[in-house]
Amino acid sequence: MKKIEFGTQFVTQNINIFRCPICDQPFQQVEGTSLKCPNGHGFDISKKGTLYFLTHHSNNEYDSEMLTARNRILQAGLFDPIIKAIYERLDSSPETILDVGCGEGTPLAKLVKLRQAQDVAVGFDISKDGINLATQHGADAFFCVADLAHLPFNDDAFSTVIDLFSPSAYDEFNRVIKPGGQLIKIIPNSHYLHELRELLFGADQPNSSYSNQKVYDLFFEHYPDATVHQLRYSFQIPAGLQRSLMIMTPLHWGKNQNADATRLVENMKSVTVDVSILTQQFN
Repeated sequence: MKKIEFGTQFVTQNINIFRCPICDQPFQQVEGTSLKCPNGHGFDISKKGTLYFLTHHSNNEYDSEMLTARNRILQAGLFDPIIKAIYERLDSSPETILDVGCGEGTPLAKLVKLRQAQDVAVGFDISKDGINLATQHGADAFFCVADLAHLPFNDDAFSTVIDLFSPSAYDEFNRVIKPGGQLIKIIPNSHYLHELRELLFGADQPNSSYSNQKVYDLFFEHYPDATVHQLRYSFQIPAGLQRSLMIMTPLHWGKNQNADATRLVENMKSVTVDVSILTQQFN
């Protein structure tokens, strides 16, 4: 099946998920390869089987080089234990899953393949380049370009919303999550990729460490009854992917890097992944 055929079929079968980002009305029909709302607003499904829901210009810090590097390192397994932890929090029956800020799509693609269930899975990102890469995984998932602050999805559309290292719009999450559903947010802890940070900037420097305490605290302001699970592991970097590990993060933009940082990174053998998995159940 061609990508545009898959996308058209997915949207037709799951039209109840989507609403118009211009007038907030639920979409009513698919005409050919165009999604139409009651007020006549239309959005065309691309040849890659995606929808572009943005109604304004967006600035995205992740360029094609970063996204391609991220694709390489995630395909090699950097986030596999995180994906397994998400998998273990999902229901055994089919779910309706939204991946927030899915980037180049590897985590959602791997999760869907691991599930082997009749899930309805949607990933979105503000980056068109990332969404185009996401369609190359061949996963049974639909990808679109959308605005986190104004989601093109109906109320109570998803049983699970996954936020992996992405910004959050909690009012929108609350709106689109079904009663009985859940929000799973993963945030990096202070030891996340600390070996890479120290090689790039040296130990005990401003850029060699960081804290996500504000993100953590804000989550619990919204969801004081949420649960926390700490996950830390060492990832063995496959030969030749050291540079991809560096390029996939904004760390290589940082100022005051070691002069020989690139050479040092090329000799890295492993790196620490350290995250908190925050889970909120909705009644």
